[in-house]
Amino acid sequence: MKSLSWAPLGAIALAAAALAPAAHAQQKSVAVTAIVEHPALDSIRDGVKAQLQAAGFEEGKNLKWQYQSAQGNTGTAAQIARKFVGDKPDAIVAIATPSAQAVVAATKTVPVVFSAVTDPVAAKLVKNWEPSKTNVTGVSDMLALDKQMDLVKQVVPGAKRVGMVYNPGEANSVVVVKELKQLLPKMGMTLVEASAPRSVDVSSAARSLVGKVDVIYTNTDNNVVSAYESLVKVGQEAKVPLVASDTDSVKRGAIAALGINYRDLGEQTGRMVVRLLKGEKPGDIKPEVSTKMELFVNPGAAEKQGVKLSDALVKSATQVVQ
Repeated sequence: MKSLSWAPLGAIALAAAALAPAAHAQQKSVAVTAIVEHPALDSIRDGVKAQLQAAGFEEGKNLKWQYQSAQGNTGTAAQIARKFVGDKPDAIVAIATPSAQAVVAATKTVPVVFSAVTDPVAAKLVKNWEPSKTNVTGVSDMLALDKQMDLVKQVVPGAKRVGMVYNPGEANSVVVVKELKQLLPKMGMTLVEASAPRSVDVSSAARSLVGKVDVIYTNTDNNVVSAYESLVKVGQEAKVPLVASDTDSVKRGAIAALGINYRDLGEQTGRMVVRLLKGEKPGDIKPEVSTKMELFVNPGAAEKQGVKLSDALVKSATQVVQ
């Protein structure tokens, strides 16, 4: 009787012991941080999560998912980075340049996937566009600026002076300013800069451009995008047309944008995270650039800002915002 009673209990114990490591191996941890919350960056976060779920990694089942926003504060971004590194997740997703810089500065071992970083080389996240052989890889939202300026000319055909509000402390914006200073003279235009180190500075920076520019162009600067409504208010009051590089900004009052679908960018980032969770090393994965471009136009915003869009431009748009 003793041996009979022991056998099934032993079998159960052995089965439990065999299953425990397997269950533990399936459990993965992904920590996500963004410098600020606005529609484009939120779309990336949601795209990453959706792609993980599509690959079978589901929060509460076999995935521990953490998300924290730095609320636009680089000091907070550094604190979040240190906290996440201490948690030792299987991957940290860092959305936007300041958050990516904070995370990369905090660890040389935990796998890091950046997203929505315009120039990861200039931001010193990677040395070049080849596999880094470090703990870092990711997806860039770099845009061809000549095509951006072609759009500016289509919206405001006679534009000579292009204004740009940006945060001089954000590496991706500094890169865009530098490139525009070289590009615009070749296109018969000049750049007029206005500094907005904080989101609350966006409105006053925009007002400083009134009377000095024919159009205001905005890149994916996180301070500017998070406070876009204040820019739109100035554009409407002063009849200064706004052209963006973030398509979500068109829904918020920009006249037009030739930009990336940030949900797609998030899913592209998510596919990269899945590769890490399945065993690939970040240093073996080449950084990627999103190549899918979309044109959004807003004829109503154009009218409020003193311009009329050509029928040809409206017809060529991916989406017409009413």
